[in-house]
This record gives sequence, C-alpha cells and structure tokens, in this order.
Amino acid sequence: MLEIKEQWKKLIADSLKILAEKGSINLDNPEERIIIETPPKPEMGDLAFPMFPFARDFRKAPPAIAAELVTILGSDIPGTVKTAGPYLNIYISRKSVFKDILKIVDDQADEYGKTDSLKNEKVMVEFSSPNTNKPLHLGHLRNDILGESTSRILEAAGAEVKKVNLINNRGVHICRSMLAYSKFGNDETPESTGIKGDHFVGNYYVKYNNWAKEDPTADDQAQEMLKKWEAGDSETRELWERMNKWTLDGIQETYRSTDISFDTYYYESETYLSGKDVVLKGLEDKVFYKDEDGSIRLDMSDIGLDTKVLLRSDGTSVYVTQDLGTAIARHKDFPFDRLVYVVGNEQEYHFKVLFHAFKRLGYEWADQLHHLSYGMVNLPEGKMKSREGTVVDADDLVEQLENLVLGEIKNKGREDELDDVQSTAHAIALGALNYYLLHISPYKDMIFNPKESLSFNGNTGPYMQYMGARISSMLRKYNGSDYSDGQFKPELLDSDEAWELIKLVAKFPSVVNQAADELNPSVVAAFVYDLSRNFSKFYHENQILNNEDMNLTVTRIELAKAVLQVLKNAFRLINIRFLEKM
Repeated sequence: MLEIKEQWKKLIADSLKILAEKGSINLDNPEERIIIETPPKPEMGDLAFPMFPFARDFRKAPPAIAAELVTILGSDIPGTVKTAGPYLNIYISRKSVFKDILKIVDDQADEYGKTDSLKNEKVMVEFSSPNTNKPLHLGHLRNDILGESTSRILEAAGAEVKKVNLINNRGVHICRSMLAYSKFGNDETPESTGIKGDHFVGNYYVKYNNWAKEDPTADDQAQEMLKKWEAGDSETRELWERMNKWTLDGIQETYRSTDISFDTYYYESETYLSGKDVVLKGLEDKVFYKDEDGSIRLDMSDIGLDTKVLLRSDGTSVYVTQDLGTAIARHKDFPFDRLVYVVGNEQEYHFKVLFHAFKRLGYEWADQLHHLSYGMVNLPEGKMKSREGTVVDADDLVEQLENLVLGEIKNKGREDELDDVQSTAHAIALGALNYYLLHISPYKDMIFNPKESLSFNGNTGPYMQYMGARISSMLRKYNGSDYSDGQFKPELLDSDEAWELIKLVAKFPSVVNQAADELNPSVVAAFVYDLSRNFSKFYHENQILNNEDMNLTVTRIELAKAVLQVLKNAFRLINIRFLEKM
C-alpha cells in the first residue's frame, strides 16, 4: 500500500504543478507539503488528500482547488477521483491492487515484509542478563521475548543485528548460593538429585536467605567468600565454576526450549574491572571530578540530576563504571551504530547516568544508545520474590501451560489428528506465552494470566495459530481436488472483506518499519490480530471452496495463501511457532 500511496502522491503533485503553471504561480515543493489521510468510512474512498496546504499559493478555497485537480487528473489513472469539499478522495483500482500485491507476496514468499529502512545500520541488542544463582523466571521471559522479537524486527527492517547476553556470574549474591551449598549441599549434584541445574542452584539461594534470618553472621560470611573469590582462592573458584556451569547449562536448556538465542555472551566476571581506566581518563580530561571524599564523580546538573559516583574513594567501581568499559569493548568487537539495552524500568536512572557519561566523554555513538525500558510482569496472585522462593520459574510456567493445552487436546479427542501431540502442546504454550507478553506495550506493567492467554478466541496467541492452521487445512483440501480449469481473476475479489484483507497484507512492510522505528513488538502483535480477525470475517462472508465457479475458488485461494504467508512471516517476528495442524 505504501507504493500505491507514493504513486498517488506523485500524481497529485504533478497535477498541482500543472495547475500552478496555468496560473503562472510559483509553487514550491508540493510533494513535501502533500498530506495523505485515510477517509473515516470505506464508502468515502481509500485515500484522501486535503487541499488546505495550497489555498494560499493558489488564492483559492480548497474545494475549488480539489475540483480543478479532478479535471487535470482525467480518467487515465489507476482508480477514481472524487471531491468531498476540500478533499480529493481516491478510490483505488482494486483489480490492479489485488493483482500486484498477491504477485509480490507470492514472489517474495518468506522474504515478504522485509525492508531496507535500516540498511547498512549495525545494531547490538543486549537482553536477558541472568544471574547464575537462580533459574529464569517470568520477568526474564518478558525480557527475553522483547529482546528476541525486537532483534528479529530490526533485522527484518534491514539492520545487521548482534544479540548479546551479559551473564551476571559474580558478586555477593552469587556467593550466597555458594555458601549455602558449601554448608548444606552434602556433595549433591543436579545429576544425583535429578533436578535441573539452574533450579538446583536456585534452591540454595532460597536456603541461604532462610538461614540468614536465623544467623546474623551469614552476610559477613558471604562477603568473606567474595573476598576469597576476588583474591583467586582456588577452592572458592572451583566451587564457583562448578555451580556456574550447573546454572548456565540449565538456563541454556530454557533458551532452547523457548526459541531464544544469542550471538555473543559476555560475563561479568570478565568485565567487572573494566571501565576504571575510562573513568580515570575522564578525570584527567576534566570530564569527571574528584570529590572531597576521594571518590570520582559525574556532575549531571546540566540534565537536572545530582552527581553520580563512578569510582568509590577506595578505588572500587560501581555498575556504571563496568558498563562504560563493557560498551566500549563491545564497540571494538562489533562497531555498532546503535546499542539497545532491554532492561526493566527500575533501571531508568542507571541508563540516564550511563548515556550521559558517554556523551560527556565525547563518543560519537553516545546519542544512539537506547534503553528499551519495560514494565513489571506478575501473576494474578501478586508480586514475585526470588529470595522467598515465590518467583514463578520459566520452566514451571511453560510446563503448566503445556499441561493445560494437553488437557484441552485430550478433552476434544484430537490426539489422533496431530502428528506430535507433545510438540504441538509446547508450540501452543509458547505461542500463548509470547503473544500475551508482547501484545501489550513494553512500557506498561502487566499481569500474566495463564488460562486467559490460552483462549482459542480473541486476542491470544492460540487464536492466531488456529487461524494459520485453518488456512493450512483449507489449502490441503484445495490441493487434494482438481481446480485445473480455474483461473485467477482479481476482479472477482469484489467484496469489502477481501478489500480490507488485501490492504492489511499490503501494509505489512510498513508495520515492520514502524515496529523497528519504535522498538515495539506490540505493533506487530496488533497487526497479526487484525489480520487474523479480518480473515475470519472474510472466511465467513465469502465461500472459498466448493464454488460452482472454479475461477472464484482459485482466486479466493490465492488471497488466502497470501494471508497465510504474511501470518507465517509475522509469527517469526514475535517468536510464535506456526502450526499446520491444531
């Protein structure tokens, strides 16, 4: 539809120039001043061009300009033009649109929707960033799907994307799990207990916090273990490496199960000392200053914030210090034009400090650092707390959703109709989870309702997957019959439902661009729902198979095939698995 809009914009601009020449009027840059609107009702046309911007040039009322342009445009145009007061209303030639768009979708197939709006741009996206003292939880799931989906959308818009994960594998919080294991572990392992590695280690994090309530020396002991780790104590390091591996092996299993992947992993144990030299150089260049207490600070009064410590008086770094060094190292590894941090909104202040520090340091890419700040996600029961063991583990939640789907499949007696019941249940569970987490704007807090997410009706992942499976079923029936005498005739797609559907199909590339521009996967999720809902309406109002006129069946099938292709392509962007059978 974007190409059609540009085509009409040029036709209007050329006509305005002709009108200006007739009146010896100097008309500057009409293309840049033309406004394209969508009429409020379908019967008023497909596009509308208001003439208000040109009233002063022609010294005429906008309705008069519109009327003269109708005459200039004439009849040799791809559609019909009518005036509606100050507007030129365009009724696009539907036959040519159906013919052109369906051919484009068929030719481009899996590539349809991809654009070059971000061509030659390198974008790094950091997301997930788990701790190695516990498994991934519901909050991580929102982070992961936002990061994965945003990366796929940016790539579809033409960018070269590198997905990175900063593993938080050091610090006193990691030592707490290690300390609890050294006291209560009795040499148990994930293998000996049959417990997944990240869950196994997470249990000891909970044990530590229960023990710390009774033993006031617990925190001191954890701090002492951290000092041993920093000093390179071999026994402490060996335990740290073993427990880290247990956790990371378990987390990798969760990533594979939920279709999340990364190009590069960074580890806090390797980066926590970085950034000190950057801060000291900034002090030397008078970008930062030394406070009376000996700490090195960043003055942020120019952006309405207080000062921020970058190096403590004892020379130790803070998180911002580490992030300064890490970002610079990443830029050397992958000279990005843009770096996107997918991190919860509780860290907004941290990123204001980080980005401001880079601007003050003079890095040319400082203005291209973005914090994709997202809201909290909880269950209807309330807020989760990992220290108390009330966090909803990602694995447990996916398993719960799978079991609910399996129960639904068995209740409907559908087991024999599916090629792989377990894998289908898992795909539906992921579709429900990912769509639910994405369909709301990232910036909003949300409550995840497992049962609501699994509904096969309404704005849910399973509803979209079912629509894809329904079209696939129809195509199997079509391919199993003989329609060789039928021909594709776009003029037969004359219903309003078909027209609304093709406009959505044509809109998909611009949806990708919008989602990439806004770093907002909910734009794609909303589009998928709109497309599915409109196809359902088309399906109910227009007989697709079993028409007496084979041409009609062949033609409507071509539209259904295009919708299916767009659904598949859009599903991939929001990490929903396509299912041919449900």
